[in-house]
Amino acid sequence: MTGASDAGSEALVADAAARLAAAGIEDARREARLILAHAALSPGQVLFPRDVRLDQAGRARFAEALARRVAREPLSRILGRREFWSLPFGLGPDALDPRPDTETLVEAVLMRLSDRGRAWRILDLGTGSGCIALALLSELPAAVAVGVDRSPAACGIARDNAHALGLGGRFHPMVADWGSALGPGGFDLVVSNPPYIPSADIAGLEPEVARHDPLAALDGGADGLSAYRRIVPDLPRLLAPGGLAGLEIGLDQAASVGALLAAAGLGPVALVADLAGHDRCLLAG
Repeated sequence: MTGASDAGSEALVADAAARLAAAGIEDARREARLILAHAALSPGQVLFPRDVRLDQAGRARFAEALARRVAREPLSRILGRREFWSLPFGLGPDALDPRPDTETLVEAVLMRLSDRGRAWRILDLGTGSGCIALALLSELPAAVAVGVDRSPAACGIARDNAHALGLGGRFHPMVADWGSALGPGGFDLVVSNPPYIPSADIAGLEPEVARHDPLAALDGGADGLSAYRRIVPDLPRLLAPGGLAGLEIGLDQAASVGALLAAAGLGPVALVADLAGHDRCLLAG
């Protein structure tokens, strides 16, 4: 919070909430409070706006952040962070904004592991911010992970997140095209949230996604399956005997991706739904 007195913070929040709601943003008052906290350089959410005093610089930060959110820039990108698996992740324009739905993949993989103390070797293909690999490392104290991404900038974001979370010594980012640069049989777990949106559907996504997530992290080709056709045939080579693969999938893709896994000789294949009941990931091995 800033030093100069300004008694108008409640009015600022009320006006901001009205503008956000008019822009089609749900939970507008909560977001207005988060923007106020951001402007006041205070972590978390402001529960009682009357207790916040913004000086001139704080009001300028508030106005700028509000304008960006009204224009449908994601609040997480304005704040520069996103919580995933109860961990704080820094964001950047070259990495997908982590989605709560992806926690389903993390949970499903962990539920399949009988010994969390084992030195699991994890490969995260298309690591982006590193959220999947780092969430797994946070639960598996002896594990190590390699996070592969074609974007050097994304690998840098993942590296920064690993160090910020105290996991830098067990996480190794690599700039590569999927698993092509890796040797055979090196991993007990291979996980991926690849791009799976059909190209023609991207323009119709929410503005927060279509305008602000990197296209390479969204565009799955004409049918949404292009990345899976690259990843899945290589999984038998990358996995150690008895290894497990976990893939996030898009709407109505369970049968198609399951068929790719079966054709690669990986099975049995288990389908896992998210909390909303939507098909969310496949486990094989």
